[in-house]
Amino acid sequence: MPAVGLGTWKIPREACRATVLEAIRTGYRHIDCACDYGNEVEVGEGIAEAITLGLVTRAELWVTSKLWNTYHAAEHVEAAARRSLADLQLEYLDLYLVHFPIALKFVPFETRYPPEWVHDPAAPEPKMELTSVPMSVTWAAMECLVRAGLTSHIGVCNVGTAGLRDILSYAELKPAVLQVELHPFNQQPQLVRFAAEQGIAVTGFSPLGASSYVELGMAAPEDSALSHPAIAAIAATHGASGAQVVLRWAVQRGCSVLPKSRSPQRLKENLDLSHVDLSAAEMEVIRGLDQRRRFNDPGVFCVGMGAFCPIFD
Repeated sequence: MPAVGLGTWKIPREACRATVLEAIRTGYRHIDCACDYGNEVEVGEGIAEAITLGLVTRAELWVTSKLWNTYHAAEHVEAAARRSLADLQLEYLDLYLVHFPIALKFVPFETRYPPEWVHDPAAPEPKMELTSVPMSVTWAAMECLVRAGLTSHIGVCNVGTAGLRDILSYAELKPAVLQVELHPFNQQPQLVRFAAEQGIAVTGFSPLGASSYVELGMAAPEDSALSHPAIAAIAATHGASGAQVVLRWAVQRGCSVLPKSRSPQRLKENLDLSHVDLSAAEMEVIRGLDQRRRFNDPGVFCVGMGAFCPIFD
């Protein structure tokens, strides 16, 4: 799995095909998608065009998608994976992840796709509707996808050490990848260490921190680690941007990262990390910035959808 991938969350559908094509042209070989992002059709168009143009072969790409919360029941997992494959115009995924350890009431494809969080937006009081599906049931169905050749690897997102221990206790195929929110203000060192000791690769989403959440009203511009004086000083030392320093820090921790950008210049910048080699002292400075500040927390944002749904302690 390439260390730097393109995150496609919040890339507008009308810009997605061109962004994916430009990213592949720039050198990206890792594309991170999800049913819930609502743009897998356009991601697929970008991939297909890149392959048609001879920029890349399918075998050279690593494509990830994710199982949405409404499809956790055993009878829905394969159908959800096949829908993502159809939208992406692919015969197989390199990685399929359980998006959240949250099971929601099923919404048929023909009713609404992607179904998002609220069960019935037209209801008098729209809200999330939770259901009881053990992760052991969902995970067994995920394992069947590997055996069927629909995905090469499976994994989980937004799960802590307790969740990993649970899955490892019954998994026939253990998670290959754990994807969680990682940036200098939310470093999760114990989780990263535990995953490494279990042979589970770690991918950080929102690796630049607050920037993904300002437009959603979930963070303020001043919450960004990129403008922190310590990051700025390290960036100046290396002749790099703050984003390059933050991304390189994550890679030197042994994690892969999924920065998102629609700008050709920033796409190139985010991929070009080879000239930024952080010293042990610089890594230690960044380690000291940890605030355990999480921007993407269902225990907070789900309250606005009629459900208290904490998954982190």
